[in-house]
Amino acid sequence: MPTRRALSLALPAIIAARGARAQSFPDRSIRVIVGFTAGGATDGAMRAVAPRWGELLGQAIVIDNRGGAGGNIATEAVVRAPADGYTLLLGTVGPLVINPVAGTLPFDPMVDLVTVGPLAFQTGVLVVPVDRPWRNVTELLAEARRRPGGLNWGYSGIGTSGHLAGLLMDSMAGISTVGIAYRGGGPLMNDLVAGRLDYAFSTAPPALPQVEGGKLRALAIPALVRAFFLPDVPTVAEAGLPEFDTGHIYGIMAPRATPPAVITRLAETLRAALGFPDTVAALRRQGLDPSPGSSEDYAASIRADQARFVPLVRSAGIRID
Repeated sequence: MPTRRALSLALPAIIAARGARAQSFPDRSIRVIVGFTAGGATDGAMRAVAPRWGELLGQAIVIDNRGGAGGNIATEAVVRAPADGYTLLLGTVGPLVINPVAGTLPFDPMVDLVTVGPLAFQTGVLVVPVDRPWRNVTELLAEARRRPGGLNWGYSGIGTSGHLAGLLMDSMAGISTVGIAYRGGGPLMNDLVAGRLDYAFSTAPPALPQVEGGKLRALAIPALVRAFFLPDVPTVAEAGLPEFDTGHIYGIMAPRATPPAVITRLAETLRAALGFPDTVAALRRQGLDPSPGSSEDYAASIRADQARFVPLVRSAGIRID
């Protein structure tokens, strides 16, 4: 067995070797696992950033879509991956904040993962079919109060931002409505446009073409600030529910034991990639605002999301099995 003196003598060499590995990082492609299928806002965020980020790192960024279980499959894959910086996670509010309190997981994302940095701010839009008479949130809420349980709304997955927004509106406005879960944004949007739903809190990419095409009406933005993609549409808070906010930030996570120098390299290049005009434009086409920052900034954002959303998940009895 090595003596304490032998270990102390060997420690500088170990540290030097780790430093050398960090300096040479990366020497091959980096895989970012996305917990949702290709084509959605989450996947679009990563594809918007990957080209410039890979260019700055000198290696390709490979996007690996692993949908299922509300993002848990992708998250666990990164938790179990080698902590060398070559397997990362596109973090979202569901698997990082909602799922740990809505189900029993074999891992704890905030213990087993470490933040690399924030990527983009995501909000949505409250939309209704154009044949509905409501022109604003006040009129929609008045109808819901007049007919308890009479309005239905859709959301694409338990624990998603659209689901949380619908529950939050029920809670804050003191109304009773019927939420209907869909397997994805496409089927939800089809039913909404067809008038089989009364409203939905949708992400921007599927909703905006329908708003611009005159099939849906945008009533409000579920964040504290107006959205750049619909600047004339008020926030839900402006419309009468103060502090209503389900906007959140996507970011990058890595396995917990990833060397700090590797995290720094990833974080600095990610932040730089978000400053390129073509990256900004690509994100905005997805309805996302670039959110460059540090590892600590993203960790603080997740803590703020926990403070906002965990009480709502518990009071609503949301379960993800």
